[in-house]
Amino acid sequence: MRNDPFGGQQQGRARRPGLFGNIRWWVLLAFAGYAAFYWFSNRAVDPYTGESVLIDSSLDATQEKALGLQAYQEILAQERPLDPSAPQSREIQAIAQRLIAKVDVVETALAEEHGLKPAHFARDFEWEVNVIPSDQANAFCLPGGKMAVYTGLIPVARTVDAMAVVMGHEIAHALLRHGAQRMAQQKMTQIGQMAGAASGMDPQQQQMMMSAMGYGYLLPYARSHETQADEVGLMLAAAACFDPQEAIPLWERMGQASGGQSTSEFASTHPNPGTRIQNLQALMPKAMEYRQKFCESAGR
Repeated sequence: MRNDPFGGQQQGRARRPGLFGNIRWWVLLAFAGYAAFYWFSNRAVDPYTGESVLIDSSLDATQEKALGLQAYQEILAQERPLDPSAPQSREIQAIAQRLIAKVDVVETALAEEHGLKPAHFARDFEWEVNVIPSDQANAFCLPGGKMAVYTGLIPVARTVDAMAVVMGHEIAHALLRHGAQRMAQQKMTQIGQMAGAASGMDPQQQQMMMSAMGYGYLLPYARSHETQADEVGLMLAAAACFDPQEAIPLWERMGQASGGQSTSEFASTHPNPGTRIQNLQALMPKAMEYRQKFCESAGR
């Protein structure tokens, strides 16, 4: 007596169904077909990276902005921001304005590198930035341009240039539509979960399947988002006349602020700090070119 892959029992040759005689395999194949259809029918080329990405075609810019605004309002309702006229707020707002002013030129330059036309998706963003009192060294930018910087980031950043690198990174997530890509990614995950449940897998088998999907697809996907945001954010900071070289000591300090502890890159949604710094060092000549090319137009 032996077990089949989905927990069923088989005994003797007379009771051995062929691979496609098992209804569970037909269910899995049907879901696999649906997943493949969804994958190939919702592909788009990102002008910033030149890569083909997965974005649900039913999600338009208006819906994405509305989701970002809703999330932003919920966050600010729970975490009261500083007064916009406070010195820290004004400084962060000034950095944001310089970065936002260079979004179009950076997108155009990166798109041209890949032989593409810029989409200028962010031209309809309703930009806003707040500073939130908190010990956490963090910042974010939601779809539609809603941003926040936590005060705990200020002593870690130390300089205006380093803060611009972090804020450029967060703005890049919104420009690259990483939120929409994660929503499409979650739908793929849901398809996998439905396939496991409908095919009769027990909870343990479903968990094993989802773990394999996480390590093989979801985590590398998230790490690629971070790497993309590092590059676009660095070019954005450089074009806005900030010093991109501040990115290296910044991420060294960020690593120290986390206690020097990091999960292995294989099991993490973020690149290993050492890998991230190496990537940024490799990008530095390009960033300095962007600074030289686009900073002059700002009169700085």
